[in-house]
Amino acid sequence: MIRIENLSRSFDGKPAVQDVSLTVERNQIAALVGTSGSGKTTLLRMINRLVEPSAGRVLIDGQDSRDMPAHLLRRRIGYAIQGHGLFPHRSVAQNIATVPRLLGWDKARIRVRVDELLGLFGMEPADFRDRMPSQLSGGQQQRVGVARALAAKPDLLLMDEPFGALDPVIRAKAQADLRQIQRRLGTTLVLVTHDMDEAITLGDRIAVMDAGRLVQYDTPAQILTAPATPFVRDLTGSGQRAFQLLSLTPVADLRRPGEASGTPIATDATLRDALSECLTSGREALPVAGGGIVTLDAIRGAAAE
Repeated sequence: MIRIENLSRSFDGKPAVQDVSLTVERNQIAALVGTSGSGKTTLLRMINRLVEPSAGRVLIDGQDSRDMPAHLLRRRIGYAIQGHGLFPHRSVAQNIATVPRLLGWDKARIRVRVDELLGLFGMEPADFRDRMPSQLSGGQQQRVGVARALAAKPDLLLMDEPFGALDPVIRAKAQADLRQIQRRLGTTLVLVTHDMDEAITLGDRIAVMDAGRLVQYDTPAQILTAPATPFVRDLTGSGQRAFQLLSLTPVADLRRPGEASGTPIATDATLRDALSECLTSGREALPVAGGGIVTLDAIRGAAAE
């Protein structure tokens, strides 16, 4: 668990983050969202002390982050950034092994962990272990960057705009992969993004920052249906709200008995996914994996509500 208490930071006398307090529960994803200059990246970097707070404190599982040397603290916390930040002259395996090597893991243990993570991200170890970053696609590089952040089995992972440089198709796949892997590993994750759709897709809780202040910290559904300020309402975009709410509801919630043609949609796919598939294929109903169907009329009804 992370507890941020009255955290502030100023640069040259100008406040970048002002008196922010919030709690991220264990195994949750908290998304920090806001416009450029809102303080979200500064807030993230104060968690692992890449930026030292001017006031306030960060407690990680009850321990004040200031009680540990900064370099040792960072080795306990995974950190992934936009553009992956891989070392260009090190192989994929060497990149992933960076922190375990600093922690003194033996070679056999490191190799097992590298292969485990490559397998987890759908990259065959024998094919990818010895490749250089320049031999990977953008999506593959991003996967390796996240794998490197997870290599030492951190309980906490920080991500700063990790998917910002990816094209929309690869970005959607990377988001889905991250969510699945986070759930499997139970990692607590704090994510900075400027994209409200991404925050809604990934976040269990969303922290909206404006001019260095935390203006709302709530579930995605509450952010969409009960915005605390006009800024939060504008950030979600009223024209997209129905689609964003559909992205919070799994297909399983609207499944009913029946039959329909075509490839079944997964039960954990969202109603937004189902709507897109219906409109793209021109169908009025989709089969659902495991039995039953979801209809276009039911999806429209959920959007209207």
